[in-house]
Order: sequence, then C-alpha cells, then structure tokens
Amino acid sequence: MTGEKIKPAATALLCLVLIFTGCDRKIVYTDFVKIPEENWTIDNVISFAPVITDTSSVSNVFITIRTGVEYPYQNIWLFVSTYSPSGRTITDTVEYMLADARGKRTGRGFGNIKENDLIFRKGVYFPEKGTYIINVRHGMRTGNLKGVYNVGLRIEKAEIPVK
Repeated sequence: MTGEKIKPAATALLCLVLIFTGCDRKIVYTDFVKIPEENWTIDNVISFAPVITDTSSVSNVFITIRTGVEYPYQNIWLFVSTYSPSGRTITDTVEYMLADARGKRTGRGFGNIKENDLIFRKGVYFPEKGTYIINVRHGMRTGNLKGVYNVGLRIEKAEIPVK
C-alpha cells in the first residue's frame, strides 16, 4: 500500500524538479518594470542591471514591450544605453513595429494587452564580468505614451549553429 502512495508523490516531485531546473537554462537575465498608470513619460528612464558572469558565451538580448489597445502608434522608437562594468557606454536608437500596415497589433496575448519580444542584439559577447546597466527610454515625439504597461529586458544564451 505504501509503495502505491510513494509512486505518485515521487512522480510529482520529479516533474517539479524538471520544471524548475530544465526550462530556463538559456535565460541569463530577465526583468520587467511596470509603467506607472500605463503612461510612459519621456523622462521615465527604465533601468536594468544584469550581472554577467560568463564572458565566453554568445547571447541574444530582447526588449519586451507590453501595450494595451490605447497605445496609439504602429511603432515605437527607443533610446537604449548600455554601460559596461568599466564604464564604457554604447547608445543605440532603435525602432520596432508594434502593428502591421493595417493597424493590426502584433505580439502575443489575448484581449487588450499584447506582448512583443523585440530582438535588440543578436549574437553578442559581454566582454567583462560584472554588472551592466541598460537604460531604455522612449524616443517618440510625444512626451507621454499612453497604453504602455511594462517594459522588460531578457538576456539568453544563443544557440550556436553546428557547421
């Protein structure tokens, strides 16, 4: 009788271990910042601080934007500044499309909110160990962007194709 009770418990435990240890091995860093009142102001700089310990792996860096139906544009311009642990700075200006030419919003999600994972950098090496600071602010002509719920950053190990 006890053997029959142990099997389901052991199976459940094994499943939990696999779920928590096997799914996110590629993820190096992930964080989301909630935008106050879903209104991203021009002076609200979103800051992320990933700690990089592996300087030999290739990584992909994603910016994730969650917007609601009240977001009025097809695109979004972002200013992204990256500060290395030694203080070197790189600033990029990037544009991402959040809707197609007909205005249909892109991304995942049901209902009012859509989430877009936008590739910021593909196949990058972080040359230094330590804390990097990545600042993101919107570069749209309007000062306030209504309908932006969250801004996120994700760094994951890239799959290196075998030749």
